Amino acid sequence: MQDLEHAPFDVVTLAVPGFVLLILLEIALGRLGRAPVRYEARDTANSLILGLGSTVAGVLFAGIVGAATLWVWRHRLIDLPVRGWHVVFTWLALFLLEDLTYYAFHRLSHERRFWWAAHVNHHSSQHYNLSTALRQTWTGGLNGSWLLWLPLTFMGFPPAMIFVQKGVSLVYQFWIHTEAVRRLPAPLEYVLNTPSHHRVHHARNPRYLDRNYAGILIIWDRMFGTFEAEREDEPCRYGIVKNLGDFNILRAVFHEWSAIAADLARARSPREALMVVFGPPGWRPDGEGDTARGLRARWEARQAAAVSSPAASAGPVRSPDASTEAPA
Repeated sequence: MQDLEHAPFDVVTLAVPGFVLLILLEIALGRLGRAPVRYEARDTANSLILGLGSTVAGVLFAGIVGAATLWVWRHRLIDLPVRGWHVVFTWLALFLLEDLTYYAFHRLSHERRFWWAAHVNHHSSQHYNLSTALRQTWTGGLNGSWLLWLPLTFMGFPPAMIFVQKGVSLVYQFWIHTEAVRRLPAPLEYVLNTPSHHRVHHARNPRYLDRNYAGILIIWDRMFGTFEAEREDEPCRYGIVKNLGDFNILRAVFHEWSAIAADLARARSPREALMVVFGPPGWRPDGEGDTARGLRARWEARQAAAVSSPAASAGPVRSPDASTEAPA
């Protein structure tokens, strides 16, 4: 890679024909009854439009992100090996650190409302198929989440290498948005983010809330206590706390930003205003909001009560219906 500032190719763009072919294959398998695949025409159309809009938004923000990245690069701490066989170690270090950065970004995007507002559209589908992977943000550039990758540049990883690695991560994450693949061999399930792990991430069941933030390696979730395995006795249910109930693209993109603005207008103190913006999704000043932590706590209390009750059944206590659940 001769130009350390500009990548010679875009991994995601190169992968787009493969995305289309795999979506068509998944649809065909579902129609033939060969895989538990569910597609809805309007939902799929929304996913495709959201993906296209995200690409346009990325172009609009590219100048700002690129300028900031190049400025940091020119003030980097060290020059890492990028020639000869030593570059293998640079790529390996970048792979691990970029994947950890993605974990941090993804966790932030779920646990703090300001970043969730840009990410929520990715979870707004009640279906889980390969087209869901294309539901990407239009407003991610506004919340500054791209700043999380600048420390990698400051460490000395060339912008071109970071751009390629981020593309590799996004391409990898495409194929895990499916119900057609149940489980990989156990060693791979332990190390990698898989369709099973990512189904949990997209689920709104209280047991599964705010779990499995991984990009490529699930080891980060295991290390930081956010891992949850998919259970056969509790199928994943998809969507968000209050499903939108329509296929309005603009509502899908901006509904949480609009809700933040409305809640800010009702805030009664600076602290309340800060919590409205930067608190967990679902937070309310009266403590009655449906945050992921609160919903899980209430579900666990019901589990414990059911187990201790003489009338409790021998089987597992199922999660309540989605109408009382928070975004996953």
